[in-house]
Amino acid sequence: MKRLGKVSHYAKQGFLIVRANWVPSLNEPVVDKDLKAVGVVKDVFGPVDYPYVAVKPRVKNPEKYVGALLYVDRRKKNKRPDKKAKVRRSKGSKRVGRSRPAPKKRG
Repeated sequence: MKRLGKVSHYAKQGFLIVRANWVPSLNEPVVDKDLKAVGVVKDVFGPVDYPYVAVKPRVKNPEKYVGALLYVDRRKKNKRPDKKAKVRRSKGSKRVGRSRPAPKKRG
């Protein structure tokens, strides 16, 4: 968890505007001090040294977060636990199972 910054205001477009001193990645989850999910990072704008971050809120009353400190949740969460892991093959190995169909001839 890394400190993002203090919420300066709630914009009429529906974003919480946060003043940060570093540039977070887009779509990173944003939480408050109690680790309650507040929203996600949707835009970064302004000067490089001290940028503004637009957070799309996912709470019912986002105005109550004006003046509060927000954090970026860096914990890794496995979004798709049922997805199979990729199988690594060496260059010389052939595919096992279904192969691609031959391309159709034109003309």
